Amino acid sequence: MKILVLFYSTYGHIYQLAKAVADGAKSIDNTEVVLKRVPETLSEDLLGKIGALEAQKAFADVPIAEPGELADYDAILFGVPTRYGMMASQMKAFLDATGALWAKGALIGKIGSVFTSTGTQHGGQEATILSFHTVLLHHGMLISGLPYSFAGQSTMDEISGGSPYGASVVAGPDGSKMPNRFELDGAYFQGAHVAKILSRMK
Repeated sequence: MKILVLFYSTYGHIYQLAKAVADGAKSIDNTEVVLKRVPETLSEDLLGKIGALEAQKAFADVPIAEPGELADYDAILFGVPTRYGMMASQMKAFLDATGALWAKGALIGKIGSVFTSTGTQHGGQEATILSFHTVLLHHGMLISGLPYSFAGQSTMDEISGGSPYGASVVAGPDGSKMPNRFELDGAYFQGAHVAKILSRMK
């Protein structure tokens, strides 16, 4: 079984979740997991102005994916931050380049799953994941979320992301809050959950 964890991260929040998702998927026997990112579309000058350049050094060595390679995997977990209740344009640009895969039906029957982040508790986490699902459905993918068997998504101990749609992190309005233990556990659970489903399918 071969799983791709594909992400776009500006300040590192999604990168942290992506690593946890990958670890969760790796915890299931006979699962090969690859971690990749989509290309950045913002200039270094602009990234510097928004304070993201330093943060992106942490994952600069993560390989950049090519749209055509998505067909090589049995399942793909997509990580993307929210922009006004929708996926970030970097991920959308990548997905817009998958037309050749769509024309061949290359992703039909593969598992797709999404995780995200927002600056606030009500910043569009669920809207982002649900709108992302539209793309996956057009590709004929089977959608998996984060079931309530992950008890951490019901926590009231501290402000945390996570919903039945997928793992998420609340980063705070200034982006200073990195994923807490519940958010990282949810990402790990989601990765393992997708791998378990894939194992049963295989």
